[in-house]
Amino acid sequence: MSRTVYVNGSYLPEEQAKVSVFDRAFLFGDAVYEVTAVLDRQLLDFEAHLSRLDRSLGEIALAAPLSHDALRALHKELIARNQVNEGIVYLEITRGVADRDFAYPENTAPTVVAFTQSRPLIDNPYAETGVKVITISDIRWKRRDIKSTAMLGQAMGKQEAKLKGAYEAWMVEDGHVTEGTSSTAFILDEDGVVRTQPLGYHILPGVTRRAVLRLAASEGVRVEERPFSVAEALSAREAFMSAASAFVLPVVEIDGRKIGNGRPGPVARAFRALYIEEARKG
Repeated sequence: MSRTVYVNGSYLPEEQAKVSVFDRAFLFGDAVYEVTAVLDRQLLDFEAHLSRLDRSLGEIALAAPLSHDALRALHKELIARNQVNEGIVYLEITRGVADRDFAYPENTAPTVVAFTQSRPLIDNPYAETGVKVITISDIRWKRRDIKSTAMLGQAMGKQEAKLKGAYEAWMVEDGHVTEGTSSTAFILDEDGVVRTQPLGYHILPGVTRRAVLRLAASEGVRVEERPFSVAEALSAREAFMSAASAFVLPVVEIDGRKIGNGRPGPVARAFRALYIEEARKG
């Protein structure tokens, strides 16, 4: 059965879901997006995703075309129509259609597209084995806090990781790990402190990142939002990553070197279990 896709107010079979070749997203990456996880047919951390969407829209001076209530209804309708029990809903909002010109066009109607992907989230085999990571140079633009669709740098990094047999690439700038190509990077340092990059223009404010920090506080785990180097990551007790569609995954190898004993660590496993428990409680 064909998926149902949302395009500008209509629910369509995916084969009929089309946008113009003159859409600003296609020509310039002039668009923002959000990916929300679905578990037991429920949206996870949706208010946080809406808040980040509002911020991204504001940073590119694009008025929100739909209210929060309308966006929630849209997501729920897609979940119902596509019978998604576990997976994700992808939402993209572009500046709309106009003849090619770098400057923002006036009075264009934004394009709104959304679709679902069913995939297992709880029974992710990487939760048991952990994942391998490589490090690469961070070649992206400087406004990484905006969740833009212009993600060629991340795609290049993800492809390099794939070719090297790794799950993810951690990007490095000025000697420190910024974040993964599609995830937030964490380590548990030698003092038992969880460390991750502080927020700023240089990283995306991850929704699951925020949940991990909240869970750490509730469990009495010390956290420092402080940069760490590749060398510090290699000597860490544990390393792990977070992402909306992956929750929390242990990192067991970086650049071919084992982290800790080379197996998923107790802190990463605990955060994953806590996040899933909280999500299922609604």
